[in-house]
Amino acid sequence: MSSALEFPLVLPHGYCDSEGVLHREGAMRMATAFDEIAPLKDPRVQSNPGYLVVILLSRVLTRLGSLEFINPKTIEGLFACDLVYLQDMYQRINRTGRQHLLVACPHCSGEFEVEGPPPGE
Repeated sequence: MSSALEFPLVLPHGYCDSEGVLHREGAMRMATAFDEIAPLKDPRVQSNPGYLVVILLSRVLTRLGSLEFINPKTIEGLFACDLVYLQDMYQRINRTGRQHLLVACPHCSGEFEVEGPPPGE
């Protein structure tokens, strides 16, 4: 996948695998329409709509440490702070590929938008 569509990330805590290895560095790609539609047919999502985020993130997380595969079980094993981080990053990169922040000038108090840091930083 093109690097313009994939964003590096570092999890706040990291995923701890069955051997005790902590995986923090990875990458997430931009989602396709199919990435958002396909999980809706999954029985786990149909019985628990909250599970949608688990499947969605397992589809777009392209790399995490030295893990060979990223699947829903991987996402289930994340700490809550890492899950929130990935959800926020997903929202940021799939809105426009960047983040715009509303800020106020400290001198005149006028508000304007600035571009935030690239996703994952």
